[in-house]
Amino acid sequence: MNTNIDIGIIGGSGIYELNEIEDPLQVSVGTPYGDPSAPLICGSLNGRSVAFIARHGEGHRIAPANIPVRANIYALKSLGARMVISCSAVGSLREDYRPGDLVVPDQIFDRTHGTRPATFFDEGIVVHAPFGDPYCDYLRQKLTAAASDTTSATVHDSGTYCCMEGPQFSTRTESNLYRSWGMDIIGMTALPEAKLAREAELCYAALALVTDYDCWHAGEEAVTALTVADVMRQNAMNARHAVSRLVSMVDVARTCACHEALASSIITSPAAVPVVVRSQLALFTGKYIPAEIRAERKVESIQPAR
Repeated sequence: MNTNIDIGIIGGSGIYELNEIEDPLQVSVGTPYGDPSAPLICGSLNGRSVAFIARHGEGHRIAPANIPVRANIYALKSLGARMVISCSAVGSLREDYRPGDLVVPDQIFDRTHGTRPATFFDEGIVVHAPFGDPYCDYLRQKLTAAASDTTSATVHDSGTYCCMEGPQFSTRTESNLYRSWGMDIIGMTALPEAKLAREAELCYAALALVTDYDCWHAGEEAVTALTVADVMRQNAMNARHAVSRLVSMVDVARTCACHEALASSIITSPAAVPVVVRSQLALFTGKYIPAEIRAERKVESIQPAR
C-alpha cells in the first residue's frame, strides 16, 4: 500500500490518539515481525501526510518490554515515512526538570536487560549502524521550537534519557545512582525504538513528558501509576499541540545523514546475504544491494548455526 506518508508519530502513555488528524483512515499493516501495536491512523495534519500509532496498543495493554517495536518501525517505514516523532512519559532525575515540563532528549543510556529485539539485522547479515547521537539533531531543534511556540510548559532542549527495563519503577537506591551518573530523565520505551529507527534510516526525535520525580525526591511522594496518569493528562494536550506545529515546520524532502545511516554499515558481502534475508530486509537494504545480486541465488530457509 502506498499512502505517501511523510511523518510517523508514535504516541506513548496518555497519548492514544491524535484527534487533530484530518480525514483519518485506519490502516492495518502486516510486517515480517508480526502486527504493530495497533492499527495505524493515517491522514493529514497541518498539510502533511502522517501516520499515528499508539505504542502501548488500544487501551494501553502492552507492557514496555513487550512492545512490537520492530513491527511499529517497519510499518511506518513501509508507508513511506522519512521522519518519526516519539512521545513518552518520563520521570525526572533532576530538581529543575519538573513535573509538567517537556524534554527533547539528545542522549540515551541503556539499562534494559537485553531481551528486547533491538535490531532488524540479527541473522544472515551483519550491520553496525552508527548510534553516537541517537536522535536527529535537525528534528530535535524543530521539535524544541515547536514545543516552545505552542505551549506554556517549560521546554528543555537536551537531556539524557535513562531507559530502564520496567515494568516496575526504580528503587530509591537505583534512582539516586542514576542521578549520580548524570542521567536527566528516566523511562521504559526509548530503546530499542531509537536504535531501530536509526537502522531504518529514519530521522527520529522524542518529546518526553515529565510526570514525576521518580522516587529520589525527599519532598515528593514516590511515583505511582496513578500520579503519572494525573500529570500525563495535563501534558497530553501540550504534546499534541507541539507535534501538530512540528509537522508544519519540517522539510520532509531534505537530505539528512539519518537517511544514509546504512551506507557504510553493512559488513556482509551483498552476494553472501541469503535471498530470504534480502527479501525480508529489502525495505532497508535494497538500495545497497545491486539488482543483479538481488536476483541471484535462491535459498529456502536460514539454518541456525550449530
